[in-house]
Parts: sequence; structure tokens; C-alpha cells
Amino acid sequence: MPVTPPTPDELAALAERDRLGLDEAGLAAFAPLVEGSFGAYDRVEELWAAQAPVAPRREWSWPADGENRWGAWYARCHVEGAPEGPLAGRTVAIKDNTAVAGVPMGNGSRLVDGYVPARDATVVTRLLEAGATITGKAVCEDLCFSGASHTSHTGPVRNPWDPTRTTGGSSSGSAALLAAGEVDLATGGDQGGSIRMPAAMSGIVGHKPTHGLVPYTGAFPIEATIDHLGPMARTVADAALALGILAGPDGLDPRQPDAVAPVDYLAEIARGAQGLRVGVVTEGFGHEGLSVPGVDASVRSALDVLAGAGLAVEEVSLPWHRHAFDVWTVVATDGVVAQMIEGNGYGMNWEGLYDPDLIAHYGRLRAQRGHLFSDPVKMVTMAGRHTLTTEHGRHYAMARNLVPAARAAYDAALADHDVLVMPTVPILPTTLVGEGTPVAEGVARALEMIVNTAPTDVTGHPATSVPTAPVDGLPVGMMIVGRRFDDATCLRVAHAFEQAVGGFPAPPVPAGVAAG
Repeated sequence: MPVTPPTPDELAALAERDRLGLDEAGLAAFAPLVEGSFGAYDRVEELWAAQAPVAPRREWSWPADGENRWGAWYARCHVEGAPEGPLAGRTVAIKDNTAVAGVPMGNGSRLVDGYVPARDATVVTRLLEAGATITGKAVCEDLCFSGASHTSHTGPVRNPWDPTRTTGGSSSGSAALLAAGEVDLATGGDQGGSIRMPAAMSGIVGHKPTHGLVPYTGAFPIEATIDHLGPMARTVADAALALGILAGPDGLDPRQPDAVAPVDYLAEIARGAQGLRVGVVTEGFGHEGLSVPGVDASVRSALDVLAGAGLAVEEVSLPWHRHAFDVWTVVATDGVVAQMIEGNGYGMNWEGLYDPDLIAHYGRLRAQRGHLFSDPVKMVTMAGRHTLTTEHGRHYAMARNLVPAARAAYDAALADHDVLVMPTVPILPTTLVGEGTPVAEGVARALEMIVNTAPTDVTGHPATSVPTAPVDGLPVGMMIVGRRFDDATCLRVAHAFEQAVGGFPAPPVPAGVAAG
């Protein structure tokens, strides 16, 4: 569609917005010049239309009555991959922030609902080429901005360990489907811990790769410097297998380096972990007013298991772990408003593959339906808009300039230790937020648990969450952080722990029990 030139009143409003100081005569002088500039826009649209992809015809359906007991499926489909490959015969759920061509994508939001992508995300292509069968899109939280599972517009995602409790988020549906045994593998996204938090709260394995290891192409962006995609599974071996398939540059994602050496993660975990050095991050325990003693104790017991398996375990102080959370908070407030809100997800000024249709669809609905944002998104939008308006982004600039110091602090600790360990989240899964819950309480439940996971999103280090002993019948996770692009060592330690404890516990919910 041709760009519609602004009316005289619209042009006056545009000039006023940026204090251009134009009177009526000045506006009249500029009007034809502004209108004339849109010819290039129209020609670019014609050129793009000639090569734009067309969505394939793939069969899909909304979840049928009785097949969505956890509220975890957004849409069902059956997309078969290659007849042979390492994932042949394995089923995969794709987090609904990630494109499966021809299948609806909602990203947990009424402002994305109704969008059907025309192109598979790179990770989807790689899974299909490896032989996987994609059986549906897994519910995620509203624009992926919640660490709990109550914000998706489709309703809450219930935890198979206790259907009255959160699964964690934002990869909530992926975690629930894995914990319930409904799929073999799932994808997750992680900007503040959204792979690892639901993994911990649902009793599964989640791996946040090194920033840039797995291409983000085809997933809905939040903030490019903290965007991650990664595997979720029930075993470390499955997570390692999936990571090997997902990893590597695609040439379309500016988050990625030009080259990444391929790694056989399955072979790496088979090497064992005896003799590796584990640093126990003091600052990852005992968060005042938040940490649950039983959670800390469960992770401490897991560390004893690692020591018994021949790893060297010692305490290490890392003050920047707490500081990095503040750095992340600024990046994830100002940066999210600039890119996910004002930039309609993608923003500008980077080379790579954009999705013009998604940008337009979300941008149009955002302008019409801002009142339908979840409360956490409303909160960060107002906070970030205020600081960007009054402080003009200087705190974002300071935060990004502090990232190298935060990263160097982790690197220094990892120079003396092969991995760093702490609880994934300091709390147990909380009771699901219901309608009528005060705003402050609902936002707290969505964001309170991210204190240990968010720092490594901003520093880019890889981190794996594995289940430790349940507390009060609820899952607990241990997070294993490694050197950047040494994801293999995280997985080696995780696998050594899994082997030492004889496998991870499954939810106690018997088959056939309704989900509350």
C-alpha cells in the first residue's frame, strides 16, 4: 500500500513533537518536500513484494477440548522433518515467540495474536532438517515479559507438579509440556532467565546458550543484547543433542559472531566431569527477603553430590553478580521500551533478517490495544518511557558501558573455576495469580525470581539449570554457569550430576488426573 502523506494538521503535529519551530508558511513550504520523499518507500514496497516469502499451507488447529490440561498448548500442528536424522521420531514443541511458517504465532499477547509467519525461524529449520516432528506451539507469557506463568492472554499455564502453582516463565508452556511428558524436546527463549526459571520450577533441564551461539532469527525480539534461544529437555543428553543441532551462525542474526567452532556436545558430556573445579557463588544464595532456606539447602546438597563425584567444590565471592542484576534492569527497561515497544520488536540500525509483516501487525495492534498489555509490560513501558524522556538514554549508555566490567568479573572467577554454581531461582513455585489480584502483587510474582538468572543474560555467559531434590514436593533448580562459548562444560557438569543422582524426578501427578 502506498504511504499516505500527512494531512496539514498531522504535519503540524509532527513538527510540534520535535519542536521544529515552523509556522503555517513554513509547514506549507515543507509539505510537498515531505510528500515527495515517499516515492522511494512505495518503490521499496514493490521490490519487496516481488521476493517476499509466502506462508506454506500447513495443517494446524487450536487445542481441542481435553487435550490442553495444563493450558500449555497455543496451537497444534504436525510438521514432519527429514525422514532420517538425530531427531527422527522425536517430538518438539516450539515456544510461541518463534516462527513456524503457516502456523499462528501469538507470543502470549493480544497485540501479536492473529499473525501467521511466512518463514520458519532458523532453529525450526534446523530441527526439521534433523528429523524432528513439530507437534505444536507452546504458550509463552505476554511478550515473554514474565518469570511466572499467569500473564499469557490464553490463560495461566499450570505446573504438572501442582496445578495450583506457576510453571515459571516465560517459556511456561514448553516447561509444562516437557514435565508432563507430552513432548520429547522444546525450545525456549531467555532474556532474563526465561529458559532456566521454568526449567527450575517445573523440574526439567534448560540451557541458555552463550549469547550469539544459537541464531535468534525468526523469534520475536525483546532487546538484541539479551535475546537468547535455547533447548529445554528432560535429560541433559537431550539438551546437549538439541544444542548441537541449534548452534552455529546463520548469517542473518547480528547477535552472532561470524564463525563458531562446531562442538559435539554429546561427545563432550561423555567425557565426564571428574576433576573439574566448581565455584559456589556466595552472592547467589541468601537473597534477603526472597530466598527460601529449603531451596538453598537443596542446592548445597547437590554440590555435595558433585564433590562426591570427584569435582573440586569451593566457595567464591562474586560481588558483581548482584551489581550485574542492576545493570540488566536498566538494559531490560530502557532497551525494551526502545526496541520491543517503540521499535515494534525489531528496532532499527542492524544488519540481518527483519520481518516486515510482523513489525506492521504488532505495531498496528500496539497503537490500538496498548490497554491489553500485561501488567509487567505496562510497568516497564511506563518506567522506561519516563527515563528515556527525562534522561534521554544516558542510564542505558552507562549500563551498557558497565557490561564489560560485569563480564570481566565472571571471567575472572571462571579463570580459577571451570563453572560457577548457585540456585537457579531462590524460591519455590508460587501459587498462580488469579483475577482480582492487586497489580503490585501480580507484578511481583512475575519478576521476583530473576535475581540469579538475569545477570548472565547481560554478560552473555552460558548457563544450565538442572533439577535438584524437591522441597515440600516442589521442584528446585541448580544453575551451572560457564565460560562464554564453553557451553560444553556446563553440560558436562550437569550430566555428571544427573548420572550421580540416577536421573531426575518426575511430577507425582498420576495419569488421568485433571489439571485443577
